[in-house]
Amino acid sequence: MQSHSSTPNPQPSFSAQFLTMGSNAWIVCALVLLLCMIVPSLATVHTVGDSGGWTLSADYSTWTSGKTFVVGDSLVFKYSSGHTVDEVSGSDYSSCTVGNSLTTDSSGSTTIPLKTAGPHYFICSVVGHCGSGMKLSVTVAKASTAAAPTASSGTPSSNGNTTITTPAGTTPTTTSIDSSSGASLSPIMATVSIFTLFAFSV
Repeated sequence: MQSHSSTPNPQPSFSAQFLTMGSNAWIVCALVLLLCMIVPSLATVHTVGDSGGWTLSADYSTWTSGKTFVVGDSLVFKYSSGHTVDEVSGSDYSSCTVGNSLTTDSSGSTTIPLKTAGPHYFICSVVGHCGSGMKLSVTVAKASTAAAPTASSGTPSSNGNTTITTPAGTTPTTTSIDSSSGASLSPIMATVSIFTLFAFSV
């Protein structure tokens, strides 16, 4: 009688399984990685006032000039103590009325995600600061209709600030990030990448 040894077949390692997957899995993984690189570059992080930050001495109409703001972008306000960032209505912006803020922060570093198209208004609610020019108005375009601003896209208002508008119905041909911008990896895309990798490794 012959003895049969019952040793289990070892399972191939993760890398061996991954390398033997069909070409479709490689294509899917490549597409997911490509999306991870492209999606973050579509959003722009605008540092308000660039290196000068959110302060009384800045000219925000000059700062907004030539910039395009699109749904998905963010505004980052960097400022010292003694200032605030308040998102307000258009009428409160025009009159520098404080106390009716939609949102407010005084942490010294405020990030405002631009989630909706249309005008967005920001002021410092410290008495006298808004009237001295510490106010910002941006018009946010829908992501699919944003275009590079032209020299005539800024509209000066009576208070000296400029509202930047972008033409509707146009499609951008290039995407650029200005010097005050940065991109970050989308947590959603990173999660999708990890799940896709593990789904095809099983």
